[in-house]
Amino acid sequence: MKYCIVFFILLICPNLFGQLPNGFIYAERIIPDMEVELRYYSLNNFIGKPVDGYQSNTLILTLETVKALKLVHEDLQEQNLCLKVYDGYRPQRAVNHFIKWAKDLNDTINKQIFYPDVNKRNLFKEGYIASKSGHSRGSTVDLTIIDANTGKPLDMGSPYDFFGEASWVNFNHITDKQKANRQLLQDIMLKHGFRNYPKEWWHFTLRGEPFPNTYFDFLIQ
Repeated sequence: MKYCIVFFILLICPNLFGQLPNGFIYAERIIPDMEVELRYYSLNNFIGKPVDGYQSNTLILTLETVKALKLVHEDLQEQNLCLKVYDGYRPQRAVNHFIKWAKDLNDTINKQIFYPDVNKRNLFKEGYIASKSGHSRGSTVDLTIIDANTGKPLDMGSPYDFFGEASWVNFNHITDKQKANRQLLQDIMLKHGFRNYPKEWWHFTLRGEPFPNTYFDFLIQ
């Protein structure tokens, strides 16, 4: 009987004992030296508090995505640069948290940092918040490039997760150096099989992702 109970628990919560769904992996097992700062595990995000489903600063992705990221990371290291990841797999419950937050128009604690020029009531209409996210399929990452010596991120012309045109890849009102940094990120991710979301310079999805129609909801722990 006890084995049936354990099986049932694993079925509804597959990573409770460190087990991930088939096809997923902890990124550090393949790229142990890549820097990870899951913003939704912290207070440093547009909500201003940890997001539902993020119980650890642990990057989880599909195996294919991690293998491709390893090639990106190694390519950058030849230039004395590295990757820094802000988000990977995102549980559906986290997306639901975003939706609930977006409907509370009085909660604007981090507006001046992340969406100073966008009325919160327009976040859905302008596409900044949606009911589904590619992140929940496990093959989408939010990331930047950092200096390998200092750990300092390259200047991309806008903060990560900034809601506004300044985050668009082809935004022109930034310096030539910022444009070059964005282009470097675009080029190296494209080279290793990722496609970008044009309105977020940090957002990339693996081409041919293994779960294109499945939105997962297991915890990050």
